[in-house]
Parts: sequence; structure tokens; C-alpha cells
Amino acid sequence: MLIDSHNHLADPRFDGKRDRIIEEMKSAGIVHCVVNGTGPTDWPIVADLAEKHPTFITPSFGLHPWRIHDFPDDWLPSLAEYLQRFPRAGLGECGLDRWMTEPNFSSQIEVFEKQLALAAKLNRPTTIHCLKAWGALLDCLRSAPALPPILIHSFGGSLETGRELAKLGAYFSFSGVFLDERKAKQLDIFTLLPADRLLLETDAPNMLPPADYQKYPIEGLNHPANLQGISRAFFNLTQITIDQHVKRSVKFFKIDDFSR
Repeated sequence: MLIDSHNHLADPRFDGKRDRIIEEMKSAGIVHCVVNGTGPTDWPIVADLAEKHPTFITPSFGLHPWRIHDFPDDWLPSLAEYLQRFPRAGLGECGLDRWMTEPNFSSQIEVFEKQLALAAKLNRPTTIHCLKAWGALLDCLRSAPALPPILIHSFGGSLETGRELAKLGAYFSFSGVFLDERKAKQLDIFTLLPADRLLLETDAPNMLPPADYQKYPIEGLNHPANLQGISRAFFNLTQITIDQHVKRSVKFFKIDDFSR
């Protein structure tokens, strides 16, 4: 049994293919997944998927830092409505990104802190994106009056940063992109992070793993069923068992039922 802690099944690149993709995920041993929204345009698709597949999908709704300039001022009340509508939903994908020059970074911080406060108020697991903004992320988390459970998805920071985040209760997810031989340093970091804080993800259709782990090709995209191959490498690297992986994922995301 496998659980994908982060993917984007609502991505338009999967339009017309989702039913087949979900069946292939199940055939690959995936019993549950967390589907992340990145803004108001895909939140309805995430909601529809969660309603159609309640024991297979946990929805997560967030405003991604790349997309904060696209949406009206009422995005926060709308986000709160989705979280109230789905009591087991997470918040995310949200976060900070200095790799992008637009939107401006001060606006990213403002939007991120509002989402962090909402997640803490509702006690929802929160999936965080961070690129080249680790210091600012730590500052935001340390200054927050309260923190929800947090997952740093596809963690690409330093070991020192990881240890500081772990002190704040953070979990970290591993994606197939780290299996590229050029990412050997990051692989080593995952072996030194607290093993009981590690989860597994695909970020599909993004983060395409190396060819050896692409058993389910789909027009140059990362198929979420590739979690099957990624997981074998992850378990070998970390010595985490499948049972530990499932129990940890269920606990973090408060999954009360899943497909078997």
C-alpha cells in the first residue's frame, strides 16, 4: 500500500485522463493521495475529485506563491469556505518563492501568513512550497502565534535548515526528482533528517523522475502511479517500511478511511 502525500490531479494537463490515471494509480498499489489546489481556478476541480473519490482523495486548497497576482481580493473567504465544506481537507499548496521575481516577495509573505493563520485556526495540515526563501520561511513560522501541522513538500533545503524546521514540528516529503544522480547531495540530506518526519510524494504532473522510475509514461508528464518505483528507492534509502509510511501519512493528514 502506498499514499501519495502531494500531487496535482486537478492540473489541466490531466484533463480527459483522470479516470484512467486513478485506475492506474490503484493498480500500482496506491490506496490514497492528497490532491493540492493552487488557486481559485482549480479549487472546484479538487473539490469535485474529492467528492467523486472520497476514500481515495484528500483535498487540499491553497494559494500558491506563483499565482497570488491572478486572483481577486476575496480569495481568503473563498478558501475558508472550501476548508469548512471539507472538514478533512488540508491547506496548500502555499508558500514562498524567491526564484520568481513576480509576484513581489512582500506580497507573497502577506498571503502566506494569512493562510498559515487560517490553517492554525482550523488545525489543518498545511503543505508548503519553498524555493530560495528558507530564511524568510523560518522567520514566518517562528513569528506565527500558532502553527498547524506543516509539510515541506519536495524538501530541497540544507540539512541545517531541515533541522531548524524539524524543531518547529515540520514534516518533509520526498519526490522522484531527487533520484536524479545530480541530486545525490539532497539524497544524503534525507538520510539525516528525522526518519519519523518523512513522507512520500510525486508532485505529478511535475517532478518527473529519472527514466528508470517512469513505469507509467504519460506524454512527458509525471504519472502519479510512478510512486510505485519512487517508493522502492525511498524505502531503500531511508529504511522506512511501507507500514510506517502508511501510518505516518494517515496520522499527518488525518485520513479516516482509504481505498483497500
